Amino acid sequence: MKRISDIFPNKKKTLSFELFPPKTEKGFEKLLNTISELSAFKPDFISCTYGAGGGNRDKTFDIVQHLQEKHNITGLAHLTCVLHTKDEIKDILTDAKIRNIQNILALRGDPPTDNPDWKPTDINFKYSSELCAFIREHFAQYFSIGVAGFPEGHLLCPDRDQDAQYLKLKTDAGANFVITQLFFDNQDYFDYVLRLKNIDVQTRVIPGVLPITDYHGLLRFTKLCGATVTEEVKSIFEPIVEDKEAVKEAGIAFAIKQCQELLNGGAPGLHFYTLNKSTPIDQVISSLNF
Repeated sequence: MKRISDIFPNKKKTLSFELFPPKTEKGFEKLLNTISELSAFKPDFISCTYGAGGGNRDKTFDIVQHLQEKHNITGLAHLTCVLHTKDEIKDILTDAKIRNIQNILALRGDPPTDNPDWKPTDINFKYSSELCAFIREHFAQYFSIGVAGFPEGHLLCPDRDQDAQYLKLKTDAGANFVITQLFFDNQDYFDYVLRLKNIDVQTRVIPGVLPITDYHGLLRFTKLCGATVTEEVKSIFEPIVEDKEAVKEAGIAFAIKQCQELLNGGAPGLHFYTLNKSTPIDQVISSLNF
């Protein structure tokens, strides 16, 4: 398998997807079907999320191994700092290496709902930049490291310039690429890339895209993550919110428009948040001039 950073020199624009570990056996079987369907688009890599505190760690690594061994698709395993000691993180990374996993998305993570008051101490990492530095210190260049970026600024960092400086800490610590949180105003993405370039961040910033299929669900999710539901999005979806088919069709049209504008504007690829479904992403990709 390839390190993702080794793909970039020969691929101006990459295509990638994000999955999450299902909680049930039935969900896992459905995910395997989704992976087969998504593999038809020959993605450059597929990422898999990771539950807070490591609840889904083995499932995450199992899915990444399945991607690599059964479909020959490069996998990207998420890894969060929350609840883990530094020694535990080292053991987890050693396990990843044994499994031939070479790509890590290094995240701070949020405390789990059953332990919302958890705070890091000296035996934990406080920030994902510390995790990046730790990976480089103990595993040299074995892993390609991705990190999260926030075009609108992180929910806990209202100053966008300061947020960009925090991203620079991650890349200075060894991160190879950035995948952004979802957004719906492309100008936020282009402004973010420019802010980073102005402080000498040279790594790829891959936009994360979520096609809208459930407007009520979108409102709940964006309230948690801090992404803005723009006036344009509201004007499109609020009049049709109770018509599931109309929402789906409008979501596909909006996603195609958003993605094509990103690609035309120089974005180095697209990273789709799939919600473990191949539809409507298959329709979006098929309509793009990628």
